[in-house]
Amino acid sequence: MDLNSKQRAQLRAMANTLPVILYVGKEGVTDGTVKEAYDALQARELIKGQVQQNASLSAREAADILAGRLGASPVQIIGSKFVLYRRNDKKPKIEL
Repeated sequence: MDLNSKQRAQLRAMANTLPVILYVGKEGVTDGTVKEAYDALQARELIKGQVQQNASLSAREAADILAGRLGASPVQIIGSKFVLYRRNDKKPKIEL
């Protein structure tokens, strides 16, 4: 899914108030992490994640791996945090 700059800006604004619900640790992006992110995206469409200090991946790498495996779009990556978005076509929760 390709987002235009206006849609990204809306999603970034929404993500400011979100708590971090997904953590990537030293093992990197595991099947458990992917499942957790999948379930969260099904429920919310927009999630915020964080890469722990002891992780071997950067936030950009983790976001790109997760986005590729989940069909999501990385919306924002700052420091160790990242935001992913995937539209739920059956029950959309965010209007863009």
